Amino acid sequence: MTPEDFRQYGHQLIDLIADYRQTVAERPVMAQVEPGYLKAALPAGAPQQGEPFEAILADVDKLLMPGLSHWQHPDFYGYFPSNGTLSSVLGDFLSTGLGVLGLSWQSSPALSELEETTLDWLRQLLGLSAQWSGVIQDTASTSTLVALICARERTTDYALVRGGLQAQEKPLVVYVSAHAHSSVDKAALLAGFGRQNIRLIPTDERFAMRPDVLAAAIEQDLAAGNQPCAVVATTGTTATTALDPLAAIGAITQAHSLWLHVDSAMAGSAMILPECRWMWDGIELADSVVVNAHKWLGVAFDCSIYYVRDPQHLIRVMSTNPSYLQSAVDGEVKNLRDWGIPLGRRFRALKLWFMLRSEGVQALQQRLRRDLDNARWLAEQVEAAPEWELLAPVQLQTLCIRHRPAGLAGEALDAHTRAWADRLNGSGDAYVTPATLDGRWMVRVSVGALPTERADVERLWANLQEIVKA
Repeated sequence: MTPEDFRQYGHQLIDLIADYRQTVAERPVMAQVEPGYLKAALPAGAPQQGEPFEAILADVDKLLMPGLSHWQHPDFYGYFPSNGTLSSVLGDFLSTGLGVLGLSWQSSPALSELEETTLDWLRQLLGLSAQWSGVIQDTASTSTLVALICARERTTDYALVRGGLQAQEKPLVVYVSAHAHSSVDKAALLAGFGRQNIRLIPTDERFAMRPDVLAAAIEQDLAAGNQPCAVVATTGTTATTALDPLAAIGAITQAHSLWLHVDSAMAGSAMILPECRWMWDGIELADSVVVNAHKWLGVAFDCSIYYVRDPQHLIRVMSTNPSYLQSAVDGEVKNLRDWGIPLGRRFRALKLWFMLRSEGVQALQQRLRRDLDNARWLAEQVEAAPEWELLAPVQLQTLCIRHRPAGLAGEALDAHTRAWADRLNGSGDAYVTPATLDGRWMVRVSVGALPTERADVERLWANLQEIVKA
């Protein structure tokens, strides 16, 4: 493809994306296809000769679009918001088009310095002190893995340069909430702690980690000859958006010199609202925190922001310095290859920079406040309606709801819940997420897609009341 071909088809591709965003509300929210539909429609091997680009774009519409569930749809209430503001999409497009890599500062100075600057802008918007420094990772899963590797090395006085975990006399222990994201367990396993050294700490009536139980678990491990290493607390858990009490947890980790990592992947975006910052009171006691700017904030995936209070510790663990990447300015600059697992990095700061400049802070705050208000409105309807129940506090924009007809309980109630959620999703009129809470099925309604307004939430409530009657 020549630059002129690229210009021609690039215009067509931009038109395709713009048209998609304008008309996405006309599509069923959830894909209406069967497993294997696309594999059956595609040839068994790659074409030997190049095809016209028009044919490729035609197949995007004919083959791919029917197999998409539309996260930017106004009736998408599943999982968590994964917004891609069009301004950030253009930044991502430019990043790919430029094709530069951040192997070191010298390999693309603007890449490194824009990331450093935009993450400091975001740090200020989130209300974090100047002690924090940030780096863009791909997802919260990677950020948590990096945090636990750093915790492991600090606790063992950098065992990686000696015999590693295999040479440690005492097992290292990680403490997490029973409602922590599954990626926390995965990170602990990949970091070498072992499943038997992960402690699930019970939660209170608001589904938040209990500091008293955490403190007791640490004391028990010390008495048993184990080595407490790290605590992963969550601001905005996946199932209920529960808020672990960071100040109380931080006091415990400080007393025992444990690493405190805060998973604020979802709720972190809300900290651009000063009225929400009570949710992570005590954050300054943490060693690291992750905020997924590609969730509610609106940056195109992937843009997970990992902040640390001691970057020199991170660099000591993650540093790599082959001769072919060394330069005379290394002592003056931030080499992002030393801030995470991969050596190379894309120019991901562009999409954050584009969005912050194009949207502006006030518009971002207004959108998040809109979503919070819509979630509160829906919660009021659920609480006031017969046979409907709200199962967890609505502290952000996610509701946990259940329809409970008179006389229905246990497995029969579970079957009813799964059935009406499946009917709603299968209808294409809305997308919600069934999940379990305290061993019973419920439905999560996560408000926050870019185009979702009050009228859309009102329509959802009307649909919910009708779908349970079927």
